[in-house]
Amino acid sequence: MSRLILTSVLAGGLLLTGCQANAPMTPTTLGPDHHILHLADDIAWQDGPASLEDGAEFAVLEGDPSQPGLFTMRLRLPDGFHIAPHTHPGYERVTVLSGTFLLGHGSEADRDAANVMEAGSYTTMPPGMEHYAYTEGETVIQLTSMGPWEIDYLDPADDPRRR
Repeated sequence: MSRLILTSVLAGGLLLTGCQANAPMTPTTLGPDHHILHLADDIAWQDGPASLEDGAEFAVLEGDPSQPGLFTMRLRLPDGFHIAPHTHPGYERVTVLSGTFLLGHGSEADRDAANVMEAGSYTTMPPGMEHYAYTEGETVIQLTSMGPWEIDYLDPADDPRRR
């Protein structure tokens, strides 16, 4: 039944495009009473985003990270993945869904100083907070923020978009 509903929505052309996303849905476009449902097996993962090193995958669950407004996306990161020190212009809310996410704060990445966040852990980071991350095992995080989402690496050489 849920696949039939999803197929009807897709056929109706109610999905938006943007930010390399797989047709994100926005409640403001679909109406105040619209219900968004993503079944785990139906989430469409894509390579990227371009602001992260190769190996990362993402799926936008709600909103459009490239536009103003609320969005939620998931990142699936392979074992040993590293995100160099960076900041964001808005609040970043992260929930670890699986794997282990090592989150550190500051301008120098130090794996030993990072907080070990197991599945179920949550953090909120304010705008401009310098942080970095590593993964142990394949790790899936869910990120909620206000768009447009940006990641500003402290060292421009760490930014994959510049290579």
